[in-house]
Amino acid sequence: MKLKYCFILLIICSLTSCGEYYKLLKSDDYEAKWEKANEYYEQGKYAKTIELLEELKAIYKGTERSEQCLYMLANAYYRSKDFYSATNQYQLYYKTYPKGIFAEECRFMSGKAAFDDSPDPRLSQEGTVQAMDELNVFLEYYPNSQYRPEVEKMMDILMEKLAYKALLNCRLYYDLGNYMGNNYESCIITANNALNDFPISKYRVDFAFMILKARFTYAQESIEAKQVERFRRVMDEYYSFTTDFPESDYQKEAKRMFEYARKVVEGK
Repeated sequence: MKLKYCFILLIICSLTSCGEYYKLLKSDDYEAKWEKANEYYEQGKYAKTIELLEELKAIYKGTERSEQCLYMLANAYYRSKDFYSATNQYQLYYKTYPKGIFAEECRFMSGKAAFDDSPDPRLSQEGTVQAMDELNVFLEYYPNSQYRPEVEKMMDILMEKLAYKALLNCRLYYDLGNYMGNNYESCIITANNALNDFPISKYRVDFAFMILKARFTYAQESIEAKQVERFRRVMDEYYSFTTDFPESDYQKEAKRMFEYARKVVEGK
């Protein structure tokens, strides 16, 4: 009975609290809304914080409370994991108050929120590029910031994400083969561009091997009159690959392709 009574009391309190909240939303008492928004913010009730501050943002525009309102609203969005909205609100803060007391933090957090919102590598990477742009701009403004190590770490992760996206594109071109054109050449071009764009990526060996593999398969599928010439390019690519990545896990497969190419070139 005691447990049942406590449960009923909890429901009554909850309904009363909700009723008071919706009554507050409909009121014109902005001071009360401001105090309650701060209270909800401290309690971690970010959905209610956001609802109140979105209204107060327009009410307090140009006043002393505007700066604090924008800062809290951006943080509330971030802490509720709405990273897209958080990015926009942090940007609104530092554009409105470029020398505000939270300007450095908001520039950093706009990049961090964009980083957290960065899409899976299998999807379009426009968001990843935007996150990198935001972080790069932060470093231009605050090259000696306490946040610099974290920014650089995020940028490294984003670069690897872009590199992996390029690798997925290479593999897609390879799998398409000669379907509606020479996709092996597209694979090679994409991989070479990636090697230039991501010179320290952990995927460098994968790009180099994709070039070798694409050249080999393209030569295999060529007409007989062009095979010798194209297998010579495979052999040249193999020498470059083994020079750059002598300990690669791809060595056994690369060696197999080389031996096949050598036999074709030598007419054996």
